[in-house]
Amino acid sequence: MFNLNDIIRPNVLKMKAYSSARDEFKGSASVFLDANENSLGSLAGDKYNRYPDPHQRKLKARIAEIKSVQPEQIFLGNGSDEAIDLLFRMVCRPGQDSMLHLPPTYGMYEVSANLNEVALQAVQLTEDFQIPVEEVLINLKPTTKIIFICSPNNPTGNLIEPESISELLRAFKGLVVVDEAYIDFADARSWTSRLQEFPNLVVLQTFSKAWGMAGLRLGLAFASPEIIAVLDKIKPPYNINEATQELALQALEREEALKDMIEEIVQERELLLEALPDMPSVEHVYPSDANFILVKVTDPNGMYKYLLDKGIVVRNRSSLPGCEGCLRISVGTLEENQQLLQAIAEYN
Repeated sequence: MFNLNDIIRPNVLKMKAYSSARDEFKGSASVFLDANENSLGSLAGDKYNRYPDPHQRKLKARIAEIKSVQPEQIFLGNGSDEAIDLLFRMVCRPGQDSMLHLPPTYGMYEVSANLNEVALQAVQLTEDFQIPVEEVLINLKPTTKIIFICSPNNPTGNLIEPESISELLRAFKGLVVVDEAYIDFADARSWTSRLQEFPNLVVLQTFSKAWGMAGLRLGLAFASPEIIAVLDKIKPPYNINEATQELALQALEREEALKDMIEEIVQERELLLEALPDMPSVEHVYPSDANFILVKVTDPNGMYKYLLDKGIVVRNRSSLPGCEGCLRISVGTLEENQQLLQAIAEYN
């Protein structure tokens, strides 16, 4: 049986969250002299002289409607990277505890672990980039507090089999974090629909990919109200600025436009998946459920430099275990994709 208090760091259990006057204030007021703001206004425009809502109430309420969850199940961070870092701080004692990840995968899990002095345990994905569940279970230690799973996986692009994730959620007494940064491009149900079933499940999503708001840095974590309450306790008091909250609310009113964008990106992805295997320098094209494609080429370093000379920037992933010889290519516009294909076709 999973018990959150069994894995939270003792100092986190005991600590009290920073409380601003806006946290303590209830009701309505017209004069705010509590936070040492500039009462004359802001050179950046209306309202920006005031601190933003530390709990992002309006934004969470709208996200809850769209995602079919409760506001109490939502944490908003300065990118999903903030949520990743806070999860480490929440349950991993520096120099004592460990995390398990599944390379090749998103590099920030390792960066955050190193930053927080958390030991790394790595179990490599299988040849078809799935989880070797038995090997993971064998490698779990009493000090293992978090398992990170990226699905669709970055940089491989594929969904992780849900049965494997379910098995780990049932067997592991720590947190299982499913990073769904690219879920909007996949024909699959989000793990947010199973939060009630698994109290140790944390689902990460982002506004950076499908929603096209990478410049705003807004990430999401979905979990039980108990887990979210701890994340809210240890986050900086005003971690989501006013402009980001306003622009995100505006974007959330344009769901139909989002569907159109996703449809266009998926269509372009399928065209790339069809065209790339015919290129003489391409050895293999992996299937993708994301907005990028992993492509194995004959000379990854040469191809990477050649594309840079053509003004085309891709990601060289050939040094990652399981991705030898591979470039990761994001799906661009129709014109960008045509330029890419022409350049690869001319590569000698």
